[in-house]
Amino acid sequence: MKAGIGFLKLAVAVAAGLYFLWCAWDPTIWRFIDGTNLIIHEAGHVVFSPFGDFLRIAGGSLFQVLVPVVFVGYFFSQRQPYSACLALFWVGESLLNVSVYAGDAVAMSLPLLGGSEMIHDWHYLLSRLGALNATPQVAGTIRALGTLAIVAAIIGAVKNSCNHEH
Repeated sequence: MKAGIGFLKLAVAVAAGLYFLWCAWDPTIWRFIDGTNLIIHEAGHVVFSPFGDFLRIAGGSLFQVLVPVVFVGYFFSQRQPYSACLALFWVGESLLNVSVYAGDAVAMSLPLLGGSEMIHDWHYLLSRLGALNATPQVAGTIRALGTLAIVAAIIGAVKNSCNHEH
């Protein structure tokens, strides 16, 4: 029985790894999880609103990444490394999603919730930081971090697929 569970966990780890590597290959494709990320992103603006305009606007992307990080931390604190690694896939995908938004800071061609009159978070943030010309580097760094999180999730999930969590 335990060998069957280990094989199933390994199969899930490999399948999730392939799926999320595909996400990293082309993060511009809208995926089902992006709807969840969008809701969390928008909630982040509200959560960070008491801290001023800059953090309110940055809060969308921050919260979008912090929420799955909390799940990773929870599973690690419960000594469930396999589950933590599965949640780490979400962190990576969320970072990929943020990288697409950050990469749009100059072109501002992505549709925004609320229409064209809304503030483009990353245009605002990078403009305020005087880093709008660094948009490709910022987006590339965020994408690289997302991809690294996915690779770490694959390694950790495969490594821990034979461990039996409670």
